[in-house]
Amino acid sequence: MSDVIVVGAGPTGLMLACELALAGVTVQLIDRSPERSDASRAAGMNARTMEILDQRGMLEAFAAAGRPMAAGHFSGIALDTALLPTRRPYTLAIMQVDTERVLEDFATRLGVGVQWSTELTGIEQDDTGVTVTTDGVAGPALHQARYVVGCDGGRSAVRRLIGIEFDGADAQFVTLLGDVEMEHPPAERTFLQRRDAGTVTVLPFGALSGDTWARVMVTEYRSPVANSGEVTIDGLRRVLQSVAGTDYGIHTPRWLSRFADASRQATRYRDGRVLLAGDAAHIHPPLGGQGMNIGMQDAVNLGWKLAAVLRGVADEALLDSYHAERHPVAARVLTNTRAQTALLDEGENVTAMRQTFERLLSVDAANEQVGAEISGLDVCYQEGDHPLVGRRVPDGDIMVGARPRRVYELLHPARPVLLTFDMLMGDEADANLSDHVVRVAADSVVRRWRLPVIGWVPLPAALLIRPDGHVAWVSRDGSTDGLRRAAARIGAAGQL
Repeated sequence: MSDVIVVGAGPTGLMLACELALAGVTVQLIDRSPERSDASRAAGMNARTMEILDQRGMLEAFAAAGRPMAAGHFSGIALDTALLPTRRPYTLAIMQVDTERVLEDFATRLGVGVQWSTELTGIEQDDTGVTVTTDGVAGPALHQARYVVGCDGGRSAVRRLIGIEFDGADAQFVTLLGDVEMEHPPAERTFLQRRDAGTVTVLPFGALSGDTWARVMVTEYRSPVANSGEVTIDGLRRVLQSVAGTDYGIHTPRWLSRFADASRQATRYRDGRVLLAGDAAHIHPPLGGQGMNIGMQDAVNLGWKLAAVLRGVADEALLDSYHAERHPVAARVLTNTRAQTALLDEGENVTAMRQTFERLLSVDAANEQVGAEISGLDVCYQEGDHPLVGRRVPDGDIMVGARPRRVYELLHPARPVLLTFDMLMGDEADANLSDHVVRVAADSVVRRWRLPVIGWVPLPAALLIRPDGHVAWVSRDGSTDGLRRAAARIGAAGQL
């Protein structure tokens, strides 16, 4: 029996498998596909995803496979992400296939391999565990685990079999996509350009690997919404000609596909011992490049909680906080992507709205507000008596002994961290915290940190940081009031 069966080996499932394996949890990772696809729907990492990878010491491998780009936008209206208070105020342009390859390398090193050609066909659970039925190369099989997590996409078999509703709005538009060679590429930047008949985007993604192909995406306002039949190069040419007035001389397709702008979200992310993450829990238009990122961030939120419960250091109620924390985050993404879709529609009224948004986003405060939301940097899971509580901890420069360190380096082992400045907690910390908590006494020349949207906040005397980098507790004055309660909530309290 495995501790956890993860269904789906895309970015969300792979990230979750890495998090669980790092915490010593046994993982079985299955996927219905015969092998990893060489197609890449997503093509960029936002600032918060880069931060969580940095927190695990994994970022360098992804950075080597991608390229930093100033690519922030809201419905094609540029955002100046350089204003955001993070070490990574940009988008890392990296194809999803490369993201998956690097994640799978990490998972393999942690002892988790992908079982391909393994389709989930049934789930049964009781108070002690979950039994899943699969159909694979060797035929039907039964597998047992203490928990199952569905990371198997928008048409999730896990969600369907467990009976979780997927509420939301039906698609209004369908976008055709082609990774193609072009004889006559556009001379100017073509990114989410509104034309009379629709929108068109041309992105030179092939340049990331030294190739010449580009990704073309085109939406025709009055095209039928039904997804029927395969996308063909001739069909893509026809729609491009209708919308852009040219087909750019496209040829030699590497990948042709379509996607719709439906917005749906699971009504609950947990049903007993079965949980959902990534596209299995939420789908939305791909505007702002948020889909893959929010899925990987789901995985990091869930991974440490599931590991704490499995190790017996946290009550199972901790798993309920996964839905409580991540469902509102995805709901907000569904809202902002629908707003972005509305700003791409046809008509003079929409043109007027876009002009208004362009003026608003030229104001630094508005730009930062929207940029922080799109990048996931402003997520707050709880309100506290200090602005840091519930928010992701900044990656401050600190001194530990005589050694310069960064805060995120302390999170590499995926354990809670008690970070203190200019104070001794000694016996009090030992009484309140489990041995699993990393205790670090540090100094900092900087006496304040800047949070997105919030602004500058004073450096606290001490803070308890969750394994996912969010702050669980802060001491303003060196007292330990509330430390034990906060530690108990995250499975980090000591024995009485």
